[in-house]
Amino acid sequence: MKKISYAQAGAEAVAEEMRRDPKTFHLSTDAPQGLLKEFGSARVRETPITEATLTGMAIGAAGSGYRPIVNWAQVTFAFVAMDQIVNQASKIHYMFGGQVAFPMVFRAWVGGGRNRAAQHSQSPYSMFMNLAGLKIILPSTPYDMKGLLKAAIRDNNPVISFESSRLLDEVGEVPDEDYIVPLGKAEVKRQGKDVTVVAIAWMVHEALAAAEELAKEGISVEVVDPRTLAPLDKDTIRASVRKTGRLVVADEATPTASAAAEISALVTEDAQTFAALKGPVIRVCALEAPIPYTPVLEDHVFPDRRKILAAVRGLVGKK
Repeated sequence: MKKISYAQAGAEAVAEEMRRDPKTFHLSTDAPQGLLKEFGSARVRETPITEATLTGMAIGAAGSGYRPIVNWAQVTFAFVAMDQIVNQASKIHYMFGGQVAFPMVFRAWVGGGRNRAAQHSQSPYSMFMNLAGLKIILPSTPYDMKGLLKAAIRDNNPVISFESSRLLDEVGEVPDEDYIVPLGKAEVKRQGKDVTVVAIAWMVHEALAAAEELAKEGISVEVVDPRTLAPLDKDTIRASVRKTGRLVVADEATPTASAAAEISALVTEDAQTFAALKGPVIRVCALEAPIPYTPVLEDHVFPDRRKILAAVRGLVGKK
């Protein structure tokens, strides 16, 4: 296996899928020079700064037999295209009665850690979870980035790839051979028996670091990475909670109407899993506030391993 960064893994996935299928093409307001050099301007389009237009172009192209990849860059820019996403991309396969496939992938950076202030430090994926018809991936490692993104590009449905800004430089092992990570399959990143921590994207790394420290205190933590939010692997999450009897959900987004809220609900609404709980479900999320620009205030707003440690210790009765 080679070691590459999270960002490089995403770039490799796109290039390999464009080589694999000549109907796959790329749209963005800033064309990647490596892709442009290899595939030319016919398949790598640098568009005007109008996300609603390029999103609409992708929807039409997908219905015409192509596989567009749209890079919105910051998730903030996706808001400009919300009508196209909400009223077209998420519903169009259904409204055509399944007669036409609409394969398309939208990519966006989410999260903080880079001092980009309130508009460019958001994690609003729960807004998109509410839209039936969209699939959503959130890779936490270079391996998952490449495998999930390749699977998304091959999927015949609209997929949004939310990619953690904090992880762009994260390096990890990635196979040389072709592979995919199936959508809708969570991964247990660390086995444990006392507490389950379901962590999303960057918070997976914070959860693993917390688990290492807690192991020294005799607390065994199981870390589960959903990897995709739609479809969400309910079975793996519930099975882990039934084993440990305790659940902490760690997410960089705010808690209200969030992915963390959905994960909490799927555990408590299942009778067998609810019966296994030995304490309340705890959410470790960002504070309900716009993200500050100042580094010390940004760090205060976001969750981290210290807050996971406190949540786990509270659940098992250790201060």
